[in-house]
Amino acid sequence: MTNELEHFIGGKRVRGTSGSYGDVYDPNTGRVQSHVPLASAEEVRAAVANAAEAQPEWASWNPQKRARVLMKFLQLCQDEMDSLARLLASEHGKTVPDARGDVQRGLDVVEFAAGIPHLLKGEYSEGAGTGIDVYSMRQPLGVAAGITPFNFPAMIPLWKAAPAIACGNSFVLKPSERDPSVPVRLAELFIEAGLPPGVLNVVNGDKTAVDAVLTDPVVDAVGFVGSSDIAEYIYSTAAAHGKRAQCFGGAKNHMIVMPDADLDGAVDALIGAGYGSAGERCMAISVAVPVGKPTADALVEKLNERVRDLSIGTSFEESADFGPLVTAEARQKVHDYIDLGVEEGAELVVDGRGFRKEGYEDGFFTGGSLFDHVTPDMRIYREEIFGPVLSVVRANDYEEALRLPSEHQYGNGVAIFTRDGDAAREFAGRVDTGMVGINVPIPVPIAYHSFGGWKRSGFGDLNQHGPDSIRFYTQTKTVTSRWPSGRKEGASFTIPTMG
Repeated sequence: MTNELEHFIGGKRVRGTSGSYGDVYDPNTGRVQSHVPLASAEEVRAAVANAAEAQPEWASWNPQKRARVLMKFLQLCQDEMDSLARLLASEHGKTVPDARGDVQRGLDVVEFAAGIPHLLKGEYSEGAGTGIDVYSMRQPLGVAAGITPFNFPAMIPLWKAAPAIACGNSFVLKPSERDPSVPVRLAELFIEAGLPPGVLNVVNGDKTAVDAVLTDPVVDAVGFVGSSDIAEYIYSTAAAHGKRAQCFGGAKNHMIVMPDADLDGAVDALIGAGYGSAGERCMAISVAVPVGKPTADALVEKLNERVRDLSIGTSFEESADFGPLVTAEARQKVHDYIDLGVEEGAELVVDGRGFRKEGYEDGFFTGGSLFDHVTPDMRIYREEIFGPVLSVVRANDYEEALRLPSEHQYGNGVAIFTRDGDAAREFAGRVDTGMVGINVPIPVPIAYHSFGGWKRSGFGDLNQHGPDSIRFYTQTKTVTSRWPSGRKEGASFTIPTMG
């Protein structure tokens, strides 16, 4: 018996009316566990209208009062952490410990946004001219929207919604239809925390819902995370309809391993960053770049052993290194890329395609795979695989290693493992990517710094969370004030100056 899921509009769950539904699978068993309604354009417009109606009152709350709602929400989520993680894991396939991390990294941004009384402070210049003061105010845009991916069904919706709401906007979320239950539950917890109904609405759907959001004249700003082609489409469509847009796409994150690196530490980092969450992370390390043949040979030898020893289990096996992929289509895509890598001439050191989980043979499992002697002309290097596949691209020297991530079409994140501080510092300054880790494999910034990639990994001028999120979800109003002293000065026909 499958469960029928709902939207969340006006502070309550609402049944879909379009008559169109999508399947939500249990990745562990391969069975359909629920049906999610796919909203029509009319349903999206109704949710946006609801958000627009609720926004002015919410914006009138002073920032400290809004912050208290966020702080109450934080506590409610901490109290419900285990059930949120298990619900997330049941639809996504990541392990419960990994799902807890998903929720927590989202809550970190909520915690940052709870500092909104400070973050919204403007600037003030007394005596900018004779008797003239100038000051600025940050004011909400109105209605913002988020279109978020399946791989982080708690973290990324919170990265989008929390700063937007804190700034005084209302928010319409269109989560992935593959794992939609956690976003709706988070919306319920916001209401329990004191958020007025309508300030946060969740509308499930597919491209019909996305296009309705992008073309609705009431929506002022759109945030997106997903593949690069869709990110570019959403960015250009939103901009063409006069909206602000921050859209983040694919990645091919490299990890440079210098000859002086702690090799065992580098292998630990690669195993966790390359295979955690079955590689379904935009910040996963998918390319290892050892510098020099001795480093490469030693690294591949150690990786070979570790990849074969990976523990692959169900989402609810706490000791598992990773669980199944999200859908059968996602698994097939990964296997197709492995087939392609073999055809292209890469050496398949470890082949995970034959893995079967005993008792869960219909689940969407695959084992870890490892390629060696991958070259930059291969599609498995150029394109994002989004699965537990690590490619080793051997570099002859430091300059070649630096060029690989710098010249790649994606520019999300990169890491370098070395004991040489000068080399690390120079690498961080020269490499052409948006986020850099030094002896840190997944360089996701903490919540009060901004997250964002370059090149085809990011479209838009402002990044996620941190100071950029406050800039994105507000508009600056600058006031120049003068109180007359009573003196008659007459009309002036020249441009005003402050000299």
